[in-house]
Amino acid sequence: MTDTTKDERLSYEQARAELASVVERLEAGGTSLEESLALWERGEQLAGICQRWLDGARARIDAARQRAED
Repeated sequence: MTDTTKDERLSYEQARAELASVVERLEAGGTSLEESLALWERGEQLAGICQRWLDGARARIDAARQRAED
């Protein structure tokens, strides 16, 4: 299984928790520049996953509201 496939299977909560962990590690410092860059890139990926979940949730809410108005 590739990393992309694994990422696609992350729930919002899993992605958010891993993102929080990445942020904590970056804020704590003590990592090399290379490791910090890798963490930053992973954080960007996780933020994207979270945003897609939130966008999907918003679309579902909007659709439910539209149906309720009809």
